[in-house]
Amino acid sequence: MKLIDTHAHLFADEFKDDLSDVVARAKQSGVQRTFLPNIDAESIAPLKNTVNAYPDFFIPMMGLHPTSVAEDWQRQLETVHDELMRAEYAAIGEIGIDLYWDKTFERQQTEVFETQLKWGAEKNLPVSIHSRNAIGEVVRSIKKVGAGSLRGVFHSFGGNADELNAILGLKNFRIGINGVLTFKNSGLSETLRHCDLSHIVLETDSPYLAPVPHRGKRNEPSYLTEILQKLSEIYRKPAEEIADVTTENAEKVFGK
Repeated sequence: MKLIDTHAHLFADEFKDDLSDVVARAKQSGVQRTFLPNIDAESIAPLKNTVNAYPDFFIPMMGLHPTSVAEDWQRQLETVHDELMRAEYAAIGEIGIDLYWDKTFERQQTEVFETQLKWGAEKNLPVSIHSRNAIGEVVRSIKKVGAGSLRGVFHSFGGNADELNAILGLKNFRIGINGVLTFKNSGLSETLRHCDLSHIVLETDSPYLAPVPHRGKRNEPSYLTEILQKLSEIYRKPAEEIADVTTENAEKVFGK
């Protein structure tokens, strides 16, 4: 079985003491590649160090996360852009709009997001999108920049049927499904009944959002199998078939 974790933060401090074990468990469970999204200027070095340690397993993205957009956003964006131009990255990410934690820099978040969307279009790279409490705003920005010239993933999707339809209407975007699917009151299982499997890619968002039965603990890519089993139940298809389809979906988006 071949799996791809399309979104995980394994350069985080939570993995500094046992990263080799985490990678070994991931490979043993069938995870062959894991995509690492950047956060801000400060995360670039640990991201690159992690990729260099396991270049056959980790694939880097480069972007500025919306919750890192603050007073120094212009400096942050310039640093991220310089790095994107200097080295090879598989995607622009993690980028987007977050209206859950703080709306102070909403205007700046939108400007930063749309700037990075343009980078994706210019470099023909997919985008990994954070859209917490902001799916409508994110969709508007994508349409403004030009949906036809963009492709990517709405990372950590947890929206309702209307939000799902808005994303699927963009044609070139898929949704990233993680441990939230296994949470009892998330409602995501029901929403996905309106979504063809061809629109789904798998992710963990490690170290966050560990699936049941690991909820509350540190997440890691090997737990992708728990999400796979839940999707197997929802779609009433063998886990192996779910793995094949979601892996093919990921490869179509990222080209890797």
